[in-house]
Amino acid sequence: MTDFVDLDVRPILQRGGEPFEHIMAAVVALRPDQGLRLLATFKPTPLLSVLGSRGYTHSAREIGDGDWEVLFTPAPTPTAVDASAPAADNDNAAQAWPAPAITLDHRDLDPPEPMVRILAALESMQRGEVLAALLCREPIFLLPQLVQRGHAWRGGFVSDGSTYRILVRVGGEARSTS
Repeated sequence: MTDFVDLDVRPILQRGGEPFEHIMAAVVALRPDQGLRLLATFKPTPLLSVLGSRGYTHSAREIGDGDWEVLFTPAPTPTAVDASAPAADNDNAAQAWPAPAITLDHRDLDPPEPMVRILAALESMQRGEVLAALLCREPIFLLPQLVQRGHAWRGGFVSDGSTYRILVRVGGEARSTS
């Protein structure tokens, strides 16, 4: 049986704040046998994919007045998160990716500008080409967009912990996000 740690981000959201850092800090602090019970003012759809890529399954239900409870449970078999492995291209995980055709440094931009610029750059690229980008945070809203558009991606924080590096392969086989 999974022991859940409760995190209520509704007050943060009601003040217009961004709870992502609080959520990720809570996830990092979880023991392997613990899950996260998240209370939010909406169904956090992008977060479902992010935590899914980190080895968590989820169940979400509306609890009234537009509020949601989402239970994130560790996957039954332990999975190590490997930032070098493609998150949306599992069939070709053993294949080496080509060197990036485009490299962007968007660490100085505020959201949603990095996402907008990355998606625009991808439109001008050929199938199979790779884009690399440096960001100041994990791009939780970009990841579902990449999958929806059929791109494969790999990403993770570099060793300093303050920079997120993402590689995107244009037209990689993407898995469903439903």
